[in-house]
Amino acid sequence: MIAVPRPAVEVPMAVLIPEVLRVERQFARLFVGQSLSVLGDRVSFVALPFAVLSIGGSAADVGLVAAAGLLPMLVFVLVGGVWADRMPRQRIMLASDLVRCAVQAAVAVLLLTGTARVGVLALLMVVFGVADAFFLPASTGLIPLLVSGERLGEANALRGLVHSVGLVIGPVLAGALVAVAGPGGALLMDALSFAASAAVLARLGTVGGQAVAERAERLGFLAELRVGWRQVCERTWVWSGMLAIAIYHVVVLPSVFVLGPVLADREWGGAGAWAVVVTAFGLGSIVGDVCAYRLKPARPMAVAAVAMAVASCQALIIGSGAPVAVIALLEACTGVGVSLFFLLWETSLQVHIPEQVLSRVSSYDHLIAVALMPLGLVLAGPLSDGIGVHRTLFGMTALAVPAALVLLALPAVRKLPARPPVDALSDNP
Repeated sequence: MIAVPRPAVEVPMAVLIPEVLRVERQFARLFVGQSLSVLGDRVSFVALPFAVLSIGGSAADVGLVAAAGLLPMLVFVLVGGVWADRMPRQRIMLASDLVRCAVQAAVAVLLLTGTARVGVLALLMVVFGVADAFFLPASTGLIPLLVSGERLGEANALRGLVHSVGLVIGPVLAGALVAVAGPGGALLMDALSFAASAAVLARLGTVGGQAVAERAERLGFLAELRVGWRQVCERTWVWSGMLAIAIYHVVVLPSVFVLGPVLADREWGGAGAWAVVVTAFGLGSIVGDVCAYRLKPARPMAVAAVAMAVASCQALIIGSGAPVAVIALLEACTGVGVSLFFLLWETSLQVHIPEQVLSRVSSYDHLIAVALMPLGLVLAGPLSDGIGVHRTLFGMTALAVPAALVLLALPAVRKLPARPPVDALSDNP
């Protein structure tokens, strides 16, 4: 008897594509463009310091150029929030992408022609930072206009997944590009990624619902800013969540950016061990993004608060004295917590904050994160010199974890539903 081979089972391509990308076509277009842009950003993050060093810059010059891109956020992100609630958000994002494309292309040309100077790079990064400050609030406010409410969590999880994957493969790609084409070639790739994102945004056309923001009554700039701040203050879960984020950035992140590398150099055997820990964290973040895509908790901020408590254990884990493999495994768990918190947080803002003021509320969120993190980075070193690295890390945990648990204890946070009551978002702010 001759066995008749069974035909191979073919899996339809549509099954492999997430539903939100199949159904929400405008978001799918935006997702492709932003994915390329994020990958370019990860390459730039690694390539830019090498660019400064390649023209004879010092470590201080590397810090100067990095700070030049960050400081404009403190000045312009609130302006960006107001503008994004006044104007079509995709137009602001398009203009921002075009500016950032031009900046990175200019940096690449200067490097490739051997005419780059540290001062010029710093000035170009200031322009880049201004464009960034307008892009971020507009991006947060645009997603709810492209995606139906029940799929917002899935959309944000996919965006988070791209960021997490970029953390893992971006440095690898950047290293290869720098080795083959130099820092200038790597930054040229980032410029091309912004051009691709801009091309997608230009094809979005008129986004449904944006007319609501365009018809909103125009007040003075400060008055509109106060409207956004009032939206923050009137919601306990919003201002307490922002306070928790501030504590995380001031207290926890310095353990990763400052004290972790110091401890790795002194006790773990060097940069290789630290790279293992950072990679494990990135892989954990990917797992967290997948969980956020699958999970639809009835009380999202309650889950987010628990995730923040887990994320806030990073300092304790890094300073525990455990073997590097154990630290890496535990850091992967905190990576899950970090992704879950910020994805559930952003989705909750998009669902519960009126669309007309969402970008302004988001701008306060971005401002708090950016404005306070340098404070923790500056204080971490001297504090660890005074009382020791391990004691500083344990102290960070003693502050951060209880703060996250206090967030969980607040009824407004713990009981916030996944969806607002009917007509809750229809009132004018």
